[in-house]
Amino acid sequence: MAQHIGVVACSAEGAALCYRTICTEGAALMGAHAHPEISMHTPSLADYMACIYRNDWPEVAELMLASAGKLAKAGADFLICPDNTIHQALPHVLPRSPLPWLHIAEVVAAEAVARGYRRIGIAGTRWLVDSEVYPEKLSARGLEYLRPTDAERDDTNRIIMDELVMGIFRPEAIAAYQRLFGRMKDAGCDAVVLGCTEIPLIMNDGNSPLPTLDSTRLLARAALHRAA
Repeated sequence: MAQHIGVVACSAEGAALCYRTICTEGAALMGAHAHPEISMHTPSLADYMACIYRNDWPEVAELMLASAGKLAKAGADFLICPDNTIHQALPHVLPRSPLPWLHIAEVVAAEAVARGYRRIGIAGTRWLVDSEVYPEKLSARGLEYLRPTDAERDDTNRIIMDELVMGIFRPEAIAAYQRLFGRMKDAGCDAVVLGCTEIPLIMNDGNSPLPTLDSTRLLARAALHRAA
């Protein structure tokens, strides 16, 4: 019997893409229309943002643990979080978690190694690219990485928080990411991680100057394989 996946959700668009990916790709492993049982819990994004704006990661962890507890009671066997930014709080979460977790950056780093990439650009919210969430996991796999400049971080953070998480997708946002990824390619990157779970809603291998590592779908697929 397939395991029950618990989704600790934060922002709606990324969580929805992760959920849909598990459901639609389950058939390839489990048969027509089949997918593992999935439960999701989502507190208000405003509750998360209140903690993030004051850089209070222990309180972010409390929100994640509250979701984890509810999902454990719902019967989940393991947990995923389709939000890269709040993975900064995971060190506060894991010692008290009622269930095991898949780590989104570990999943992405493993895929980068499998595809033979060596130097990875990191894209995401300012909080994510300022953090060690990806540098730690990429370095552990022997991979180099490149962060955006301060100006690029400000621009892409605005796009994510003012547009993508609100379901607003504009050509200007695509152009901004194309400029960023092009600059990373010129700086020697051979791939870029879409390190906000909403970025894959506008960027992919078809419109990116660099091959993309889609953190949202990669996490969903890792959860699907673990469950099935």
